[in-house]
Amino acid sequence: MTSTDRLAYIDQATFLSWQATGRAQLAQYVWVYERAVNLAGVERFHRGFGHGLAGRLIEPSVLPFGRHRWVSAAGPPRALDVADPRPRADLGDWIDERSQLPVDPVAGPGWHLGVLPMTDGATAVSLVMSHCLLDGGASLRTMARAVRGERCDFGYDAPGSRTRWQRGRSDARQTVADLPEFARTVARAARFAYRRRGEISSSGATRPASTQTRGGTVVLPAVSAIVDAADWEARAADLGGTTYALLPGFGALLGRRLGRVRDDGAVTALIAVSDRAGDDDQRGNAMKIATAIIEPASVTTDLGPTRAAVRKAFAEVRDVPDETHALLPITPFVPRRAVRRTADVLFGDLPVSCSNLGEVPPEMARPDGTEADHVLFRPVDQNVSRDAVERAGGQLVLAAGRVLGTVSIGVVGYQVGAANTREWLADRVCRTLGELSLEATII
Repeated sequence: MTSTDRLAYIDQATFLSWQATGRAQLAQYVWVYERAVNLAGVERFHRGFGHGLAGRLIEPSVLPFGRHRWVSAAGPPRALDVADPRPRADLGDWIDERSQLPVDPVAGPGWHLGVLPMTDGATAVSLVMSHCLLDGGASLRTMARAVRGERCDFGYDAPGSRTRWQRGRSDARQTVADLPEFARTVARAARFAYRRRGEISSSGATRPASTQTRGGTVVLPAVSAIVDAADWEARAADLGGTTYALLPGFGALLGRRLGRVRDDGAVTALIAVSDRAGDDDQRGNAMKIATAIIEPASVTTDLGPTRAAVRKAFAEVRDVPDETHALLPITPFVPRRAVRRTADVLFGDLPVSCSNLGEVPPEMARPDGTEADHVLFRPVDQNVSRDAVERAGGQLVLAAGRVLGTVSIGVVGYQVGAANTREWLADRVCRTLGELSLEATII
């Protein structure tokens, strides 16, 4: 048994959130080739990706408060899915359809890969994976390894290799070993709750209310904006900022257009910061969240205030202990009903979430062994309750990476009371980029 097969607390929290809400957070990567792909190359990539951090599933503890474990699920979980040819106009529909095919970090498949030949001779490839298994940085490394033909084995046990009695006894021992840390965390949690009692009681007060109760689930609109990297860099420099500050600046402008502003007119940007400690770090989600308060009114003329806000947020993540992360050891003991409330307290009202993957490994753009023409990053969700997303005041999430001489920005957005179609979101994205004097190819 490896010493690292137990989920880190942040991964257990991610998993419990999925269990409690039924809402699955996923990462989707799409490659668009303006030609036919080398299908044999895609099949090699398909075989190779299912190793390392992607080649595993979660085996829940038999105890209601136990720590879960990683188990091996090496190799592709199913055959490569090659669709029948469809018109180019169907590309957006196909990407959405792939994003909603079931992904399950316990029963599998934890990820899936599909290919769409198009009638104009182009081809698209889609990879969708559970965020319970790996985050953006880990997925990029795993893709690059698959293209290079490298394989990694962390030595996890096979699923079901231990009897229920063995699992229960082992998990009970681990729970006893965790008790001192749990006791310290309970004391911290009490102090944290007392300091933030006002936020806990009023969370959601500024969120726009849904005008009606509508059941069922909804596929959140998603588009990708592909901007020339030189234009992106030049605009950031013209505005006195950096390319890294330009993404949350754009997010704040788009957030304002979608009504995601605080009472003071500012926008709360939640920026993912990688905390991964090299290739041997087996956490699925190795990140911290920096919170930057951005004034969207200044973004189009002076990126300096946004740059300063982002720098301050990063410094706080680096130098100030994160209270919410310090509470993670109590995660296994949190009731499901409490998990549903946690996001309101930790993330505040109407945030804009930003994930900047930076310069991606060049191999990542070559799933068939050759460079794609476009690479898309999509932070998608499954089983989203319409009532839940409207109670939360909508959603806006951005994920971007620099690849193939472009900055590719995936946008997932939902506004209460709006049309909430891909066309609606594409229009808002284009208008907001226009405020920054930038043009984009929209997919």
